[in-house]
Amino acid sequence: MNPIPIPAHYNDRRRQFIDRLTRRVVMACGLAILLVMLLLFVWLIWVVVPLFSSPTLSSVSRIALDQDQPAVAMGMDAQQQWGWRIDAQGRAEFLSLMNQSKVPALWLAQGRVAVATDNDSVLLKSAAGLTLVQPDFSEAEPRWKFPLGDQPLGGNPDAKVIALAQTAENRWLVAEASATQITLYRFQPLQATASFSVSVPDVSQLMISPDGRLLYGLAKNSLRVWRITDGGLTLRESHTLLQQPERLAQLSGGSTLLMADHDSITQWFDIASATGPHLNAIRAFHHASNQPLLLSEAHRRVFATLNPAGEFKLFASKQEGVVLRSQLDPGVLNAAFAPRGDGLLVERQGSWQHYHLSNPWPDISWRNLWQKVWYEHYPQADYVWQSTSANDDYQGKFSLVPMVVGTLKAAGLAMLFATPLALAAAMYTAWFMAPALRRWVKPAIEMMGALPSVVIGLIAGLWLAPQLADRLAGVLLWPLALAAALLLCSHVSQRLPEKWRRRLCDEGREIWILLPVLLLVTLGCLWLLPMLEHRVLGVSLADSLCGGYQQRNLLIASVAMGFALVPLIFTLAEDAIFSVPPSLGQGSLALGATQWQTLTRVVLPGASAGIFAALMIGFGRAIGETMIVLMATGNTPVTEGGLLQGVRTLSANVAIEMPEAAAGSGHYRVLFLSALVLLVFTLVVNTLAELVRQRLRQRFSQQEMQG
Repeated sequence: MNPIPIPAHYNDRRRQFIDRLTRRVVMACGLAILLVMLLLFVWLIWVVVPLFSSPTLSSVSRIALDQDQPAVAMGMDAQQQWGWRIDAQGRAEFLSLMNQSKVPALWLAQGRVAVATDNDSVLLKSAAGLTLVQPDFSEAEPRWKFPLGDQPLGGNPDAKVIALAQTAENRWLVAEASATQITLYRFQPLQATASFSVSVPDVSQLMISPDGRLLYGLAKNSLRVWRITDGGLTLRESHTLLQQPERLAQLSGGSTLLMADHDSITQWFDIASATGPHLNAIRAFHHASNQPLLLSEAHRRVFATLNPAGEFKLFASKQEGVVLRSQLDPGVLNAAFAPRGDGLLVERQGSWQHYHLSNPWPDISWRNLWQKVWYEHYPQADYVWQSTSANDDYQGKFSLVPMVVGTLKAAGLAMLFATPLALAAAMYTAWFMAPALRRWVKPAIEMMGALPSVVIGLIAGLWLAPQLADRLAGVLLWPLALAAALLLCSHVSQRLPEKWRRRLCDEGREIWILLPVLLLVTLGCLWLLPMLEHRVLGVSLADSLCGGYQQRNLLIASVAMGFALVPLIFTLAEDAIFSVPPSLGQGSLALGATQWQTLTRVVLPGASAGIFAALMIGFGRAIGETMIVLMATGNTPVTEGGLLQGVRTLSANVAIEMPEAAAGSGHYRVLFLSALVLLVFTLVVNTLAELVRQRLRQRFSQQEMQG
């Protein structure tokens, strides 16, 4: 009689504790990873959001004035602690913006004065002559400096219009216009005054470019531009305008000329042509028209209009509409920006009002990042990335389009190079190769993935780039020659007798025949063809290209990145193919299908989810690759250009320029925006890839169950 088995109740408390602990640790680690990604995303947004915040204007203080004469020139120091003003009678004074104290007034001229300003220099014209003064804030108490002496200089007593430009340290240009002529003076301390004249009637306004090379004169509806040379004034061009401008103004750097009339304010600057640079109308600012006050910042291309009713409008040269609109108290007589553009000083009858202006990045907007912008001296609107320059008059150009285009170009071509090689190698290794050989080949290819990308980039930039330049024709012909050789070998193998085909091609032996053939084809394309090319033509294909050839280009980066992607895609795709249940393939073969038919119609559909995941992971790696594109391309941020031209990607741009970006600057935050765009793009691609992979897996599972 057999005993009745008694079920054993397995209850190992230690094992259960370890299982619970492991489960919780894994869950905690997963949640921690998600939290880190979320914090990274929030931090990037926190750094980027201030770029798109609207400018603000807020009142700081009100300062009483002890006299009622309106100011003809006014301003303040960079720290916004002192303000200065000069009235129409030549009385100059400093007033504290912090504690209401003041410095005793100084009479700079007697009688009625006309004023021209250039940043921190003020030129006064009175009946006695010309006087140049500068407010000096280098000491505890501000004072007035007289760079050319405190005695009035000679000038044209009949002149009614004056202009001033400081062209260098201790060098000034002054232009005066009378009813019949324009006179230009060169002033320099302790040196004789140089002057020359040109006959021009009825000039209502004059302006000198900051570099002292151009003089603009407005006479009714005629605008004339003269070149200033050592020998005098040479008329460069003349424009007859449909409507007479009421005011001219220059933005920082002097490259942009503003023309304000009753209906609009238009921007003009020089564009190169076959006959030299010429002034062109570029854009009209929406909701902008001439007002009694037209202010411009000293170091940025920002201007504002202000009328006596207190309607304040702020504009930036790269934005067509109003940046900030604010209603101030009425009764405005005069106003001035702070030197850094972070303050505004407004004068009314008997008082000043000091405002804090927050507009840190006027040149950056969502439109400028993604649309074409017409920059100064460019022939047309374009996508431009140019973030640094040597002088303060530079206007940053922060278009992300060149980097996005370069990223997609490099990643797409790298995938185009890597996908056929990796998938073909995966299919052959998993399905056709002999198991003994597979045990050697698969680890060898996977070991290629251990090569650091910086090593691959170094090899590509220093060795591959010059080699490819000498063998460009052979490299372009090489893929076609390899494909033709493989097809020819396949055709020949089908013509062989059954006995020889079984002996040569069964059990993976065909690789020992294909390898010498492919090596011979490679040798012919990369050595024999370039040698014949130099012997016959005397010049390589790269040297004969009409569009030019950059040695480090998109082709080099794509080949190097493709080489780095092959091990990753191969490993994942080969595992997916090898993981398909063997019963499916054996059943197909048993029904009479060939190995190729079984692979393409049974195995590959079963492994499609894994293959697609491998491609998407490889594409994500290509999108984020930095060192290879950094070292193997010319890092040229352009949208045009073909296979043999340079590119710059988002990741490479961040790596190049982040060390040079000042913390908190607009450049710094735009680079963080680049990283955010790269992160969002990667998340979107991976999310879509996961959705497609799940659909493919679900579809295959349903077909398998139905089968």
